[in-house]
Amino acid sequence: MRLLGQFRLEYDTEAVELCMNAQRLLAFVGLRGHVSRTVLAGTLWPDVTEEHARGSLRTALCKLPGQERALLHCNRDSMSIADCVTVDAHALAETALSVVRATGTPDDRPALAVLRDCGDLLPGWDEDWVLLERERLRQLRLHALDAVAESLARAGCHALALEAALASVRIEPLRESAHRAVVSAHLAEGNVIEAVRHYRAFQRLLREELGLEPSHRFARMIPPTDSSPPITAR
Repeated sequence: MRLLGQFRLEYDTEAVELCMNAQRLLAFVGLRGHVSRTVLAGTLWPDVTEEHARGSLRTALCKLPGQERALLHCNRDSMSIADCVTVDAHALAETALSVVRATGTPDDRPALAVLRDCGDLLPGWDEDWVLLERERLRQLRLHALDAVAESLARAGCHALALEAALASVRIEPLRESAHRAVVSAHLAEGNVIEAVRHYRAFQRLLREELGLEPSHRFARMIPPTDSSPPITAR
């Protein structure tokens, strides 16, 4: 089951078409793993009575064709996702957590591919439970990309470190730690002008968007050059 980029349910690479309520049902249970029927009905249909919400839940279950129902284990009080189902959002979270928890210096290239290429969780879905989970995954992904960039830089893989840092910048353009990683990679390769240019671009963006200056920590990273004005910071 794919929840990153868009909802997609696949059997042997073949897409399975589902109505929206069936998608919501599978997505919620897939993200939680195990959930009570009361929580499930109340979350997916929060603006109706409990009886009505439970009726909508039963209807959504009936919308699942036979083979899709096997994706859920249902009992009287709860539902859980079947063991045979893989959920890409879980794979992303596990990859990100393994990176931020790492104490050694593993090969981060496979993790970089996962973290860089995945999309946001269920874009276009604006329900509260989606927004909260989307932000959790976004923050995990950003912290993991920062960690990957730092690890790759220590290993001397400056081009890949730059790739990780720029992926983080694309996700959150105002995140200073990602911009510091970009500048650090440029400096490690001796590309001082590239480092100064990137710092200046971030400085302008921060001023325009928030009326702020980069931190002193960031400003101190930039060496003075004869052709550039002094670096300032808040």
